[in-house]
Amino acid sequence: MSRISPRWAAAVGMTGLLAAAVAGGVAAAGPAAATDSRSGNGPERHVLLLSVDGLHQSDLAWYAAQHPGSALAQLIHGGTEFTRAVTPVPSDSFPGLLAQVTGGNPATTGVYYDDTYNHQLLPAGTTSCAGAKPGTEVNYTEGLDRDPTSIDAGAHLSGLPGGILALTATPQTLINPALLPVDPTTCKPVYPHSYLKVNTVFEVARAAGLRTAWSDKHPVYEIVNGPSGTGVQDLFTPEINSVALGFGSGDWTKDNAATQQYDSYKLQAVLNEIDGYDHSRTTKVGIPAIFGMNFQTVSTAQKLPTSDNLTGGYLPGGVTPGPLLTRALDYVDASITAIMDEIHRRGLTGSTTIILSAKHGQSPTDPAALTRVDDGPVIDGLNTAWTAGHPGAAPLVAFAVDDDVLQFWLSDTSPAATAFARTFLLTHPVTGKAIDGTPRTLAASGLTAVYAGDGAAGFFGTAPGDPRHPDVVGVVTHGVVFTGGTGKIAEHGGLDPQDRDVPLVVSGAGVEHREVNGHQVETTQIAPTILALLGLDPNALKAVRIEHTRALPLT
Repeated sequence: MSRISPRWAAAVGMTGLLAAAVAGGVAAAGPAAATDSRSGNGPERHVLLLSVDGLHQSDLAWYAAQHPGSALAQLIHGGTEFTRAVTPVPSDSFPGLLAQVTGGNPATTGVYYDDTYNHQLLPAGTTSCAGAKPGTEVNYTEGLDRDPTSIDAGAHLSGLPGGILALTATPQTLINPALLPVDPTTCKPVYPHSYLKVNTVFEVARAAGLRTAWSDKHPVYEIVNGPSGTGVQDLFTPEINSVALGFGSGDWTKDNAATQQYDSYKLQAVLNEIDGYDHSRTTKVGIPAIFGMNFQTVSTAQKLPTSDNLTGGYLPGGVTPGPLLTRALDYVDASITAIMDEIHRRGLTGSTTIILSAKHGQSPTDPAALTRVDDGPVIDGLNTAWTAGHPGAAPLVAFAVDDDVLQFWLSDTSPAATAFARTFLLTHPVTGKAIDGTPRTLAASGLTAVYAGDGAAGFFGTAPGDPRHPDVVGVVTHGVVFTGGTGKIAEHGGLDPQDRDVPLVVSGAGVEHREVNGHQVETTQIAPTILALLGLDPNALKAVRIEHTRALPLT
């Protein structure tokens, strides 16, 4: 039996094994001596960041209460649990992760979503920039992959899917530059990392001679490299929206068992890194000072109506996870058990801190609250009303991204146009459908508030005229998800507390005792905390200086 570290185990008096669900997808690690992440002398320190996307604080509390001997419970009892942590707005994957690794909100990072619009950049493919009309979609999704159908994003690896561990550590090479927006000044494509306005913890660590690694779900997550483009030395990004080989269900998110298999590749990468290897386990490089991964399994179990003959989401009332979500939580717990076991086995307990959080939550949790609304008629109705009063004008909505938040970028950003859009949205009803298909008519386009123009800039805390933020942002009525289909029973991206209320636990080295902190904190505070734990200056982060972001109180 592999014994969990005494520090964590002492809190609950138990040991743990890697569960069968994980063991099937993760190879056993061979012996290797722990090596320092530093290039010079000094104490060895490591911070492992785990983002369980979709996880709510209430989910963590429920699971730990139901399973007091679990790895998740041990993390709680081995450190400080912040029970009122919130994500940035919009609560989506890109701004959620960037908050954790920069210390900044979207107004500071300049990144409001993974798929947005910029009024100053030029369309992809522009080669003659003089006189070109500005304004274009900024699409940092799987659509940029050289081959979005393959888990290797076009790297042409053999032996897939298991051979994916041989994937390059520089995923920017898997992005098709012809699909990137173009900078009008340089007339060159804008890669995700160069779109980010501020530096990351990975860049600060590298400047201090420390090793860095990260694993995530698309090659576009090379954005965490930061403006230098070199923040993460070992960046492992298998494409989650590729064809799920061996499952026949579409991509890896359409079947929760497929998502678990996908997450297991990233888990293996982390275990290899704990052992001092690169993610592929081919080269001995030393244990990273900052490393980690995101889990998608909980998120897909919350979204899918059914999978593997199990019902997704939560039981009626929205408090207790249903059977599919319970299985997903068990998988994550078994994965964290494997990580904690390996940390202990390598003698790294006294030098490793684990930070557990989530990029975003998910809403609604109660199936009865769900109302699916097709945003197509909303956009069409607004455009029709605008052109009726402005013959010959372009459609008012230049670009839209709507999950459980409404975000429009307009072709006309004048005060008259933004006010028109706001008034239209607040005065036109929509018809959506409950989870059982029953029609529901909602006032005000399914929204409770609309901010437009300077109001939208103020909402995000940025200057009027900023070319990046949505020109119109709508706060949805609880339970509304903008989708034309029936494939989702929950979504994220908005302002709902269920989108934003995520767990935040700091456990292990550097945390003196068990503590529950009930004060509200933000996930932006993870970034300066990581640097402080490594003995580095949090003020080396530009976003920390701009927003005066404080490290989490751990004593």
